[in-house]
Amino acid sequence: MALFESLSERLNHIFSKLTKRGKLTELEIKTAMREVRVALLEADVNLKVVKNFIAEVSEKAVGQQVLESLNPAQQVIKIVNDELIALMGSGNAKLEVSPKPPTVIMMCGLQGAGKTTMCAKLAVQLKKQGKKPLLVAGDIYRPAAIDQLKVVGGKAGAEVFERGTQDPVKTAREAVDYAKKMGFDTVVIDTAGRLHIDEKLMAELENITKAVNVTEILLTVDAMTGQDAVNVAETFNARLNVTGVILTKLDGDTRGGACLSIKAVTGKPIKFIGVGEKLTDLEPFYPDRMASRILGMGDVLSLIEKAQEAVSEQQAKEMERKMRENSFTLGDYLTQFETLKKMGGAGALMSMLPGAGKLKIKEGDIDEKRLERIRAIILSMTPKERDNPQILNYSRKKRIALGSGTTLQEVNQLLKQFEQTKLLMKQMKSGKRRLPF
Repeated sequence: MALFESLSERLNHIFSKLTKRGKLTELEIKTAMREVRVALLEADVNLKVVKNFIAEVSEKAVGQQVLESLNPAQQVIKIVNDELIALMGSGNAKLEVSPKPPTVIMMCGLQGAGKTTMCAKLAVQLKKQGKKPLLVAGDIYRPAAIDQLKVVGGKAGAEVFERGTQDPVKTAREAVDYAKKMGFDTVVIDTAGRLHIDEKLMAELENITKAVNVTEILLTVDAMTGQDAVNVAETFNARLNVTGVILTKLDGDTRGGACLSIKAVTGKPIKFIGVGEKLTDLEPFYPDRMASRILGMGDVLSLIEKAQEAVSEQQAKEMERKMRENSFTLGDYLTQFETLKKMGGAGALMSMLPGAGKLKIKEGDIDEKRLERIRAIILSMTPKERDNPQILNYSRKKRIALGSGTTLQEVNQLLKQFEQTKLLMKQMKSGKRRLPF
């Protein structure tokens, strides 16, 4: 299920009824707000948060300016959008940087929330910003926790500091000293989790914050646990005064309640969201973009950022030239699939497009496996065949099908699809057809 899919569908249904009516009465708006209230509660949003939200929206939505406007339904949707943004935070909350290096980030959370993997994901983000992070193995209780951090740290290209099962407070102190000597500007401490919050865990975390000058205390919570995630955040914040929250598993079957409740309940911002299993699947949290996605208006800015990360300016210019000169090859076609994969796959991108919810595209509708089969077919061709697909006779096609583990029919389908793509590009170049946006 896509992020907030169920809530987004419900809200779109409610607002579509308003837009059909033209002028609105106070009663119609109050009826719509009751439906919104039910939708939010079903999405597992905190009851107190829902009550305050509906009260704020209702007060503004039944004002004379809205009721007497030319398009009151759009005004109501704008008010809901603005209040959703206010609920989740006014803007993107960036990581604090210590004026005197290193910046120390302590990661905390319950066992199973994905905290250790999140340390590596954060290292990837920091490296993109030109930082030099050091990961610290502070979980000495969970079996293989240190080994897990070494594995994910290695994949992230980040050094891991560990001292076996010695006191985590001492390890944290030694790690910061090591970072100063070796020129690491950021230290990320992976601390122990528990199946539930207990006094021993909290005392250890408090002792780490006293032993080293911690800049950020980031709490990792599992978005799929709904209101439990909010309760966990509230408890950790009461003891540690966390500086921010990282929500994991937002790509799963989550109703979104935690995302809409945490800031309002704790007063602490969501700084990052985990949207997949890959180490690159960590995104800065933007309340305005999230509100836009909830209301089915897409998230074009995040889509553009993903594209900029996946495609260099030089690559974009080269592709533009090939399209202009109609010299697009199967090799270029393969590059497009690789770019799509870097950006998170077709399914992830579709969820960011405005109005995607109305298309009723489900996760299974976009066959990622089929895209992989197309990739395998192209990789089974020689460079000459990719540049000149017209030379592909029966025997060559049969060899390609055998090499890619596909069928002759699939090879022919790909070639037909490629020719259609080239034709479309030619039509766009000549101005006979425009892009559909």
